[in-house]
Amino acid sequence: MRPRLVLALLASAALLGPVQAQTPIRMVLNWKYQGPQALFFLAEDKGYFKDADLAVTIDQGEGSAAAITKVATGAYDVGFGDINALISLSATQPDQAPIGIYQMFNTPPFTIAVTADSPIRKPADLVGKTIGGPASDGALKLFPAFAKAAGIDASAVTITNMQPNLREQMLMSGQVDGVFGYVNTIAFSAKAAGIDPDTQLRFVSYGDYGLDLYSNALVASKSFAAEHPEALKGLVAALNRATVDMIADPAGSVEAVMKREPLLNEAVEVERTRATLAAEMNHPEIGRIGLGAIDPDRMKRAIDVVVEANGLPRTPALEEVFTDAFLPPLAERPTKVVD
Repeated sequence: MRPRLVLALLASAALLGPVQAQTPIRMVLNWKYQGPQALFFLAEDKGYFKDADLAVTIDQGEGSAAAITKVATGAYDVGFGDINALISLSATQPDQAPIGIYQMFNTPPFTIAVTADSPIRKPADLVGKTIGGPASDGALKLFPAFAKAAGIDASAVTITNMQPNLREQMLMSGQVDGVFGYVNTIAFSAKAAGIDPDTQLRFVSYGDYGLDLYSNALVASKSFAAEHPEALKGLVAALNRATVDMIADPAGSVEAVMKREPLLNEAVEVERTRATLAAEMNHPEIGRIGLGAIDPDRMKRAIDVVVEANGLPRTPALEEVFTDAFLPPLAERPTKVVD
């Protein structure tokens, strides 16, 4: 190459400045790819991660509680998992436990599903019955808290574990009396399997018995938060932008999921997404504090419930469980999800 050309290229590079290296982030989701996870893929497809100089790798999950453990062990930097599982871990392993940074699901989705003709109609009817669920399921993990709130003996209920893809099948075949899960996960997985949840299932919901708990949040390892605070702010901002997009166009957003899982039933996933927005992300408090934030008093009560019901050795402080340090300004976050 000619010397003058080399000098010209070097001068141009100097004017452009140093190339900004993208920060790699390993993220694990709560579950297999489904409609409500569209926001994560929208952020990728629309270049929101790139805008924040991030190289984000997104993996499927194995349960909302499992996502917390995977971040705690260092397998992932960030996860989307159950904040109540985080509270439990923080009570026993405060140094390893992640911290919540964006509270996505603010209304409790935890439930026990039974068949429509089941004699189980209230918590007391669970005594002597067998209830199944994946070992890492958030509702299963919270069953002791639910039992305490409902005034029943948790040890009088037989708990059995199952593979997630067998949940609805085992329930409908009578192999278990009920199953743990998130209400929309069960309802729409049942629908995808040809089961009408409106006529063939009934739900005993934790929220109806005093468990006013938060559920899934974006969480980060404390070490990553300390070492890469600006990257984490960029990640939260990118996902918040994508959430705004998903709220505005749930059906169009699901297309991002279908790219990754083309065998999904798109109509079911659109319906699942709309239901998740309406039932799990639409707590009235967001009109005051915005999506992503928490009400400190409500979270403190939730921490107390989880600690007491599970006999945990210590009560984590609020700042061990959640921080608003990485949130975008309230003006940029949704204050209404659906009418």
